[in-house]
Amino acid sequence: MFSIVIKDFSFDTIIGVLDFERVTPQKVIVNIEISYNYENKYLDYAKVSEIIKNILQNKKFEILEDSLDYICSYLKNEYPNIISINLEILKPNILKNMVVGAKILKNY
Repeated sequence: MFSIVIKDFSFDTIIGVLDFERVTPQKVIVNIEISYNYENKYLDYAKVSEIIKNILQNKKFEILEDSLDYICSYLKNEYPNIISINLEILKPNILKNMVVGAKILKNY
């Protein structure tokens, strides 16, 4: 079993339920660790990061939990050799003096 790790992947997107979050893109930070069976097929972290960014920028989720679940399902479908996904999405600028977010751990 191997894992890929992507840390502090940041970009702007529309995400959240507050009125201003629906119109003004905000910074998110994505951290993910994916464990998988190698089986002569590696996971390309550049492709994984591209998938995550495209999903978050195109789907414009309201709830972080929905985005976490969707991303995990999409990645598992794309890469059946995934064993587990530990995914975190943080919103560093939504509240003063803190970084907030949500996290999911999926075992397959």
